[in-house]
Amino acid sequence: MLMYHSVSDRSEEGVAPYYRTTTSPKVFAEQMALLQTEGWDAVSLKAGLQALHDGGDARRKIVALTFDDGFRDFRTAAFPVLRRHGFSATVYLPTAFIGKEPIQFKAHECLTWDEVRELHRAGIEFGSHTVNHPELVRLPWAEVEKEVRDSKADIEQRLGVRVVSFAYPYAFPRAQREFVSRLSRFLRETGYESCVTTDIGRASAGTDLFGIPRLPANDCDDARLLKAKLAGAYDWLAAPQRAFKTLKRLASFGRKSC
Repeated sequence: MLMYHSVSDRSEEGVAPYYRTTTSPKVFAEQMALLQTEGWDAVSLKAGLQALHDGGDARRKIVALTFDDGFRDFRTAAFPVLRRHGFSATVYLPTAFIGKEPIQFKAHECLTWDEVRELHRAGIEFGSHTVNHPELVRLPWAEVEKEVRDSKADIEQRLGVRVVSFAYPYAFPRAQREFVSRLSRFLRETGYESCVTTDIGRASAGTDLFGIPRLPANDCDDARLLKAKLAGAYDWLAAPQRAFKTLKRLASFGRKSC
């Protein structure tokens, strides 16, 4: 599963390649053309998970495309490319920033509800990315529940379909096992069927559906790097990423104890 954010020409000069979240329209178009040339079928998260569950044809190469934050450039820059190739995707909405008119979030305009409905009719899947895009692990539990529940209800009311996928905002707190376990239980109870994270890796038939890893994609992914990621050459980063998060959490706990 590939994780995108903005498809635009916005500069990220000074940001390390790993942390960049912008892909230029030109590079994005090249990446989608590469997927098609290499025989990949790019689908929504729901379709991708269904294919994993079913087993299917081992020769079929499936990659789910996900877009966090509900930026308006998905409609203007990414969707026309997806449509040209016959691809689909899942877009995760922070619902406080989806309005009647475009609302700014992280210096980007977000989709409007009319645009969300238009894209939904065209086959794009929408999932929840909370209401206000907070760091959930830092909130009182009652606020976590509200962010998770209200965003789902809002999208469902406006689109008239069940929302079954959730994207965790910011870095997934994998090291905080009690929080992750509690969140997973609440997501299930609320009617979600999956949760994608910022953990690095590829999903398989045995992947925890409430802790799905993804492969970050941005402007720095040339053909060679993108092919390597899809082939699994990027998966080794999952272990050091998890170790770093654990050490970061322990350091934070030590500072609080002083």
